[in-house]
Amino acid sequence: MIGLDTNLLVRYFTQDDPVQSAIATEVLEDRLTRQEPGFISIVAIAEMVWVLDRSYGLGMDAIANVIERLLAAETLVIECEREVFTAMAASREGHGRFADALIGALNTRAGCSRTLSFDRRALRLPGFEYP
Repeated sequence: MIGLDTNLLVRYFTQDDPVQSAIATEVLEDRLTRQEPGFISIVAIAEMVWVLDRSYGLGMDAIANVIERLLAAETLVIECEREVFTAMAASREGHGRFADALIGALNTRAGCSRTLSFDRRALRLPGFEYP
């Protein structure tokens, strides 16, 4: 397995740097295999979403499409795949930001009965409560 960093993923999806984007494309489309897949950590996913939103101004529908492509790829292993999917769906539906939805999904996975937050937007997510 080969670990993949945020910047490689961003270069692949934005195609904004001729040299690095070409390398990222070669890695993701040609170099990775089922026998030697790419691994994307939960931190890299969260950071990628933040960068695509803040630095590139992509909306949640476009970002959700990126996440769906990653989840569907047979040559990628996504850490906490189910929670990433849950967070993507919740944020696509406008229930809250991806990072908050991911925190909630990971907390649920860990056995938490609820997630306490002062963030009004996060409080729209299932399982979030004001302290």
